[in-house]
Amino acid sequence: MFVCLAGSFTTIAAMTMLLPFLPIYVEQLGVTGHAAIVEWSGISFGITFLGAGIMAPIWGRVADLYGRKLILMRACLSMAICMSLIGVAQNIWQLVALRLAAGILGGYASGAVVLVATQTPKQRTGWALGVLSTGVMAGTLLGPLIGGTLPGLIGLRETFFLAGGAIFLAFLGTAFLVREDRAPFEKGVRKVVRGAWAMVPDRRPVITMLVTAMLLMLANMSIEPIITVYVGELVPPERVVFTAGLVMAASAIGSIFTAPRLGKLADRIGPWNVIVMCLAVCGLLLIPQAFVAASWQLIALRCLMGMSLAGIMPAVSATIRHNVPPGAAGTILGYSTSAQYAGQVIGPLMGGFVGGHFGMRSVFLATTLIMFAGAAANWMVSRRLAKA
Repeated sequence: MFVCLAGSFTTIAAMTMLLPFLPIYVEQLGVTGHAAIVEWSGISFGITFLGAGIMAPIWGRVADLYGRKLILMRACLSMAICMSLIGVAQNIWQLVALRLAAGILGGYASGAVVLVATQTPKQRTGWALGVLSTGVMAGTLLGPLIGGTLPGLIGLRETFFLAGGAIFLAFLGTAFLVREDRAPFEKGVRKVVRGAWAMVPDRRPVITMLVTAMLLMLANMSIEPIITVYVGELVPPERVVFTAGLVMAASAIGSIFTAPRLGKLADRIGPWNVIVMCLAVCGLLLIPQAFVAASWQLIALRCLMGMSLAGIMPAVSATIRHNVPPGAAGTILGYSTSAQYAGQVIGPLMGGFVGGHFGMRSVFLATTLIMFAGAAANWMVSRRLAKA
């Protein structure tokens, strides 16, 4: 579990570290003009996650058939090669192609979730997944900070080489330190299964979890289009960018502290109860965010919201683990990863539309209603399953 934790942190940090200097690197590759640099920066950054979202269920299916450790090793080695090659890219097309390849061939963090979920005893799944999620959160948070520091010390291209080397170390750790019980991969399972969905006896909890995984990212990302403008109403102009960065990071900071604890709570009282509680608390915390009078209030509320959201993904993965046969767990957990990426797309689109037409404060209130609806839906589905 701890090897997967370190590997998830390393790969996520490597994929997000180029955020601070990406426009500079794009310009070095021959792109000219402010608008073109911004456009190509967005394309080259986002295309990685597009590829990863599309491929997550496919790699999950391969993991079900041939083993999860093998998938982690493939993801690490592929990402190490792609990251190093980005450091020798000669034009923007090579950068975009390599970023897409990293998304398609990577997926270590999502593969680690499958491995830990299927190899951990069911009564400890929530805690283990909570611990694992801290690696993803820490990588998301610290990656841009690392990217803002290393290029000034060793150079832009050398930063990619260092990141590739760090991922290769994760590959060695996975290859030599991770052990996998191959019991779930029995011949009978492979012969009978035509598809993962055919193996799921009751699809209601699985579909509910996929929607919940999407809601998690939607809640986090809905304010992305408006955050800088919203913060601009609370602080002087010279502090807007720095404060907006703190607001964006606050939820990840909060999640790091509570993810293992909420995962452990899910093992004790049941993942459904934790999901309902977390969605409801998140909805409540979104309301005062629409009426803050100072930046510290918004930062504190986002941190508390991150603390509540931290329990959702481990509980979602644990619920899928409890309701899906071992031979289909990788595929279904892959779908949950794709659902998160969908939330990353839908959230900003919704936030931009609502903020543009109804005002910035309306974004928080609209997200509140969605979180409450998600909590109610999870509560009703869990009660119906309990009665069945």
